[in-house]
Amino acid sequence: MSVQIGMPAPDFTVKALVNKDFKDLSLSSYKGKWVCLFFYPLDFTFVCPTEIVEFSQRSGEFKDRNCEVIGGSTDSEFSHLGWCNSHPDLKDLKIPLIADYKKEISREYGILKHDMGVAFRGTFLIDPDGNVRWICINDLPVGRNVDEVLRVLDALQTGELTPCQWKKGEKVLKP
Repeated sequence: MSVQIGMPAPDFTVKALVNKDFKDLSLSSYKGKWVCLFFYPLDFTFVCPTEIVEFSQRSGEFKDRNCEVIGGSTDSEFSHLGWCNSHPDLKDLKIPLIADYKKEISREYGILKHDMGVAFRGTFLIDPDGNVRWICINDLPVGRNVDEVLRVLDALQTGELTPCQWKKGEKVLKP
């Protein structure tokens, strides 16, 4: 895996579905903000929409933390649009979906399942300086927990030591 904690997140510029429009999206354009970048395997599947909808519905909670959410898969922007237009829960998506159909980003981030040509469920928290601060990778059948992503984001944003099960507002550890 080429992506490492504390190292710069690989930049990319790709087509994305943003509010039913196709736009070029660059990771570097988010400098100065936290970014939650998450990948899912494929459009038109069963577990993926549950995650995308949850991230979308809770995007305001991320924004309150100066964090932008970006989703994506190894599908094209056209597939994203077709899926969002046909799936009732995805019609009002509030987050962009990047199109990694060349599989370059998934490969560079170390989450490409080569034998299937799809991305594992990779989640990356990237700080305002563009450095990777957290990586979580789930196998294909296991959906992720957005509460945990927010909890880790809150912990990272304290700049302090946080104990196991720590939640925002609780005491941090002092050495």
